[in-house]
Amino acid sequence: MELSVKPSKVSGAVAVPGSKSHTIRAIAAALLARGGRCVLRAPLTSQDTLSTLRAAEKLGLKVEKESPEEWILVSDAANSFPDGGLSLDLGNSGTGVKFLAAIAAAHKGVFRFDGDSSLRSRPMAPLLDALAELGCNVSSRDGKLPFSVEGPMGGGVCRTSGESSQYLSALLFGAAALDGGKTIEIGLDFLNERPYVEMTLDWLERLGIRFEASPDRLICRVAGGQSVAAFTRTIPADFSTALFPLAAGLIAGGGAPVKIANLDFSDRQGDKRVFSILEQMGGRVEYGAEAVSVYASKLHGGNFDLNDVPDALPILAVTAAFAEGTTRFFHVSQARIKETDRIHAMALELKKFGVDLSEVEDGLIIHGGAPLRASSGLNSYGDHRIAMALAVAALASETGARIADAQCAEVTYPAFFGDFEKLGASFAYQP
Repeated sequence: MELSVKPSKVSGAVAVPGSKSHTIRAIAAALLARGGRCVLRAPLTSQDTLSTLRAAEKLGLKVEKESPEEWILVSDAANSFPDGGLSLDLGNSGTGVKFLAAIAAAHKGVFRFDGDSSLRSRPMAPLLDALAELGCNVSSRDGKLPFSVEGPMGGGVCRTSGESSQYLSALLFGAAALDGGKTIEIGLDFLNERPYVEMTLDWLERLGIRFEASPDRLICRVAGGQSVAAFTRTIPADFSTALFPLAAGLIAGGGAPVKIANLDFSDRQGDKRVFSILEQMGGRVEYGAEAVSVYASKLHGGNFDLNDVPDALPILAVTAAFAEGTTRFFHVSQARIKETDRIHAMALELKKFGVDLSEVEDGLIIHGGAPLRASSGLNSYGDHRIAMALAVAALASETGARIADAQCAEVTYPAFFGDFEKLGASFAYQP
């Protein structure tokens, strides 16, 4: 689908959906439960979460109820996990494929994993190498999908890369799925995206799983054979998704604010820090009991370490293009191994708007403040966060723009188009 965006002023209220990161962790947690009904309230229903849920069903998770308001998931991890021989397609979900592969590796049998062309391009070797250290037989296409794992893995010590937090988080869930008598110690040299690991450890703690973790999280130890009870959890709203109406309110806002409801700033999600970043850039944000109100603001540049919030790079790059002066985003090289190389992709697309910027190895340097005028059609690269970021840029530009393959926004935010039209965005669609 090609999205045509006309310059528009936005205002009104929006309630962003549940967190993708929390929803996928909840599915993994339900696979560990020893019987009972796991209730997920307000889960995110999107392409990535449904791909993970469908794959988890093949691994023995029963879906008793599936509605936008509530999922009821039933698992008996002790008895119902299949004895291998399965092929699982995770679509575009990098988190889902890593988590489920590590959990499957704790069990006997061969499990084969695959995904779409984007997922096939992402590195999986750090996880597969760690599983091999723990006694699994692994086979892959040069460390990428499609791959297979044959368990059960044993206890012991393994190392993995901290370039993506997902490797460590996956191994923590996999360790929790082990039989008794086995303990896994996971070591890293460094760790990017630490808030996502904190979210995983919070899930383990809520599930009653005992673990040891060094303060820097570079050594984590989990014993197998622990009992996980069924649970009920309301999925917090997604701060990563909230960043798009937040930025739109700042750079394309009208006379009235954009109000974002349901955000819980006590949650572990790292992307809540972006609100603070944008306030440091001059953004006017007011925090109420029911909603956060965002007002059109005159922004200025600054220097920001995005290591903890790599998913925010695309929308922050757009926002910086409208800010006076120079903005430097750094320490975010892992953005190059997401759905696409987000550093390079955003550099290419913002240059089509005439933005003066430089691409560096670990980020972007953006000289903002000049009017944006699109010189040609834009490319989403099949990346949901790039598609949504470019749509926000087009709203605030002088010319608007056309964005190819914009439907990929539905991977994380299925209601993106409808929500933004309610805010006043002028969108038109072509197949």
